[in-house]
Amino acid sequence: MTGSHQTLTLLLFGAFVAATLAITRWAASRRQGSSVEFYAGGRMFSPMENGFALAGDYMSAASFLGITGLIALFGYDGMLYSVGFLVAWLVVLILVAELVRNCGRFTLADVVAARVRERPVRIAMGASSVTVSVLYLVAQMVGAGTLVAMLSVGAGGAARSAAVIGVGVLMVVCVAFGGMRATTWIQIVKAALLTCCAVALTVLVLARFAGDPGALLSAAAERSGHGGDFLAPGLRYGGDWTARLDFISLGVALVLGTAGLPHILSRFYTVPTARAARRSVVWSIGLIGGFYLMTIVLGFGAAALVGSGEVRDANAAGNTAVPLLAEELGGGAGSTGGSALLAVVAAVAFATILAVVAGVTLSASAAVSHDLYASLSSRRRYGEVAVGRAAAVGTGVLAIGLALPAQNLNVAFLVGLAFAVAASANLPVLLYALFWRRFTTRGAVWSVYGGLVPAVVLVVLSPVVSGGGQSLFPGVDFAVFPLENPGLVSIPLGFLAGWLGTVTSREEPDAARHAETEVRSLTGAGAA
Repeated sequence: MTGSHQTLTLLLFGAFVAATLAITRWAASRRQGSSVEFYAGGRMFSPMENGFALAGDYMSAASFLGITGLIALFGYDGMLYSVGFLVAWLVVLILVAELVRNCGRFTLADVVAARVRERPVRIAMGASSVTVSVLYLVAQMVGAGTLVAMLSVGAGGAARSAAVIGVGVLMVVCVAFGGMRATTWIQIVKAALLTCCAVALTVLVLARFAGDPGALLSAAAERSGHGGDFLAPGLRYGGDWTARLDFISLGVALVLGTAGLPHILSRFYTVPTARAARRSVVWSIGLIGGFYLMTIVLGFGAAALVGSGEVRDANAAGNTAVPLLAEELGGGAGSTGGSALLAVVAAVAFATILAVVAGVTLSASAAVSHDLYASLSSRRRYGEVAVGRAAAVGTGVLAIGLALPAQNLNVAFLVGLAFAVAASANLPVLLYALFWRRFTTRGAVWSVYGGLVPAVVLVVLSPVVSGGGQSLFPGVDFAVFPLENPGLVSIPLGFLAGWLGTVTSREEPDAARHAETEVRSLTGAGAA
């Protein structure tokens, strides 16, 4: 980009950052001393507002940058991410949205603690929630680094690292001073901006092909370099059985993972009633459904108009497909229109990253203060809100440290790993606590660790970390687990460990607590 166009981009970035800080300052001026205000925004948001915030939380950099890039590189196989993320919302609506809102206060551990002994469950679920949140944060920060590296020609790795650190610092400020109220309004604004941006790009792509999807797909297949194979299954997950099992593993993780994501489920605590929580999901499904359909058009549009080879040359993981597509739609590289549209899209993507990072950080800080600190500290010398603010700082530092070496990985792929861990560690214990009468404390603890530990260990021992050209540590090889996504193995282990811990426990199931939880989850009686 030329100097004038880089100036425009920086001005747009600065405008979004200024708006974020203004919202944070406004929220900080409100009463933030109570846990309800800091973690749940006072439970005063309407279903429509929370629906937009849910969509803003979910439509992350992985969706906008990563999925579009995977479709541009791998065609049909890349669409699995779009379909998986969309179908996952049906699982949330049917299984957990209303029930979690009725049974909890701030975190997922509240739901399970209503059934079993509190301390061991809170420690286990607090650790699991922090792990999932940090993995999710790494993906968003990698997206920020990719954007800045693309826009700052010649800056290279230094620009990426600066972007990662900058996003981390900004999210800590937002969460520590603004809490859930600031985070929610940032996500609402971001959801509106991202939806408008996606609609505009989709219309421009279809206009290039006179509104004919068939012509779009034919051009994408031709420019991809793979011909008809680009539109058929198997380009990324075909071939040997390992690739096919990886495909199944990813699909299972995507569909089940959303129902175990702490930062998504904690959003249901920001509305006053369970009915409002259910209506929030309905609002968000409309926004998210339309958005993920548009990512398919944008992915094939990038392949057709930019070319899969050019997308790969710009970023091997495909994370720059949407910015490159915007530049092409605006008139091409070097043109004023192309650079201006690229700047707008990059700024919207940056706003997307800031909003999601804030929500995930708040969820992690709630898990640390409300679950881990409250369970491990006997004296509680500091208040939960103060600990939560300190936890936001610690979470930011940890996420920055992990994101710096992961900048060559696709952001949607990184989020897929977070989904796998969430589906392995959080979903089994939630479903058992809500629906199984005999569930015990040992079953709950075993379920969390039985899914969390295998998922993390299998990721460490997979080609994601070592043994490949795009691994975190390409120079070494200790990849003994062949699959890139551990969900196919770790999710069943989470359910199995919960069942095994329960049937081998000498603890008598508490029928009264189960009955109370059942009535509360279904009717909302006694809900916070």
